[in-house]
This record gives sequence, C-alpha cells and structure tokens, in this order.
Amino acid sequence: MGSKRDELGRGEKFLPGVWRLRLPLPWPGVPHCNAWALACGDGIVLFDTGYASDEGTRRLEYALVQVGFSLEDIRLVVCTHAHSDHYGLAGPILDAAGCELWMHPAWEHVRAMAEDPDRAMARRIEVGRQSGVPVAALERFQESRRGQGSGIARAVAPGRDLLPGVEVETDHGLWNVHETPGHAPSHVCLHQPESGLLISGDHLLGRISLFFDYGHTPDPVGEFRGGLDEIDAIEHTTLCLAGHGRPFRDVKAKIAGNRAEVAEQMDRVRDAIGEEPRSAFDVVPDLMGRENLSASSAPWGLQMALAYLDHLTIRGELVRDDHGDVHRWRRIGSQANG
Repeated sequence: MGSKRDELGRGEKFLPGVWRLRLPLPWPGVPHCNAWALACGDGIVLFDTGYASDEGTRRLEYALVQVGFSLEDIRLVVCTHAHSDHYGLAGPILDAAGCELWMHPAWEHVRAMAEDPDRAMARRIEVGRQSGVPVAALERFQESRRGQGSGIARAVAPGRDLLPGVEVETDHGLWNVHETPGHAPSHVCLHQPESGLLISGDHLLGRISLFFDYGHTPDPVGEFRGGLDEIDAIEHTTLCLAGHGRPFRDVKAKIAGNRAEVAEQMDRVRDAIGEEPRSAFDVVPDLMGRENLSASSAPWGLQMALAYLDHLTIRGELVRDDHGDVHRWRRIGSQANG
C-alpha cells in the first residue's frame, strides 16, 4: 500500500453515462470525496472537483483516465458548494478544458480563505478566543494548520449562478437546482425529474454527519433544516449521488435521520445551558461527548456549538451575554422543544 500522499483517484462506471470519481482528501475521518462525471454529447459535465493539493490535479486526471476521459473532455463544471473538496480544483480544470463554472452566487464565503489564508486564520482564532478557547489551545491549532494551504487552487467566479430555474443539461436530461444552504451558504442539490436522480453534495450523505459552516450567515442550522424541507418536497427521488461515501436510495429516510440528528444535537446544547452563562467552548464536550474529543474534532465541534447556540438564540430560548472578552449564553423564559 502506498502512503496517503501517493494515493491516486479512482474512477468507476456507476450507471450508463454516470461515473463516480473517488478522490483522496488529507483529513482524518474524511478520506475521500466524490466527483460525478455525466455524459453530455461528446464530453462530460463534472459535478464537483476534488481538493487542490500538490497532487490534486493528477489524482483527478488519473480517475478520469480510468473511465475513458481527460480534463479536456469536461464541457462544464458544476459545484454543489464552494468548500475546498468540491471546488478546489475548479481553476486548473477551467484552464485545461476552457469550459465554464456554474455555482451558487453565495460562493464568496471562501474567497478570503483562498486569497488571504493568514487573514482568514486570524479571524478564526479571534472567533475561538471569543468562544472561550484557551490561548494555548488556539496556539496549537494555529501551528498545526501552518503551511497546509486552503485546498483551493485559486478563487474562480462562476460564469453562471446556480439558482432555482437554471437547468443543467446532460445526456440524462435536464437537472433542476434546489437551494440547500446550511452546510455552506453556497450549497445546492441538483435533481433530474424523469430518472429521480439527486446529486446531493454534502447536504445528504449515506452516513449522517452534520457540519455547519459557521460565521457567514445568521442561522446555518435554520437554513439546513429548510433545505431538508426543500428536498423532502421533491416527489420523485430514486437514487442519491452523494459528495462522500456510497450512493443510497431511500432519500426520505435520510432526510428523517438528519432531522432527528439535528434535534438530538440541539437538545444536547440546550441542556448544556443553564441559568449560569456558558461559552461555546464549555458546550463542546456536551455536544460531542468527551470520548469523541480530539485535536482534529474539537474545531469542528466548536463551529457546530456556535451554530446551535445562535439558532437557539434566534428561537428565543437563549440570550447571549457579550460583556467581557468571552461570549456566553444563558437560558431565558420557558424551553421550547422541536
């Protein structure tokens, strides 16, 4: 077996005219992402791109070669959202293929990370400080991320905004755009009505795993719940082509599972806040479980805790106390469930 650094992408035919490109990622617990290539005339439409690293483009090219294509065969790049593992290689692909990129107009939440990673890191450290993270932990986090890069080759603006009413044409027919923010402000899913195929990005995965990109919109948890309603309203879904892991069929069951997981996690945060104010950092062990805390999982847990605290504040269940250097929340009024 080769090292993680040497691992190449893998391409496989999934359906007639549909190929899964399984691309390596550098993250513990999330080893791969999926890009989906769909036949379109004499080429393909590529849904999502993979992560930009020293080997990123080569890994994508290797996966494409396995299914009979090259970068030059890509006629259009469609990104479900602007996270690095789904958008990172957009620039090199456009350079090689001369095609367009289509993506939701809220993509610019990643521009600062791509163009000024030091400033983006400084902002993240400040959020951590305001959340009660100890200085030593923040220093360790900053040092661990030093020199890692953003995973985005360069910030590339879409040639067309992916909004409801826009249709993406492939040999499988026309795909409709459904806005599903929360995981990221720019997130969309794409649905093909006749076949019932759904390209879900990270909105729905085969293994339920929630993440809310905190700090770009007022209420990512509320947005995510609204996105679940959006997809639940689609009448005909037969198979979901997800951004990670294996495709799955029972979309309605996954929606119900995500709703239940959001409710359970929100209960943990709600229960962690009593009459005495607590910071987001204080809440993370209650949300995640102390046995699940690690250097890699704690930053994820902090973003999730902050998103839930803001959501419960908007619901009128909590109030934030901004006195002092650290933001803290306390419970107010009667507790509303659901």
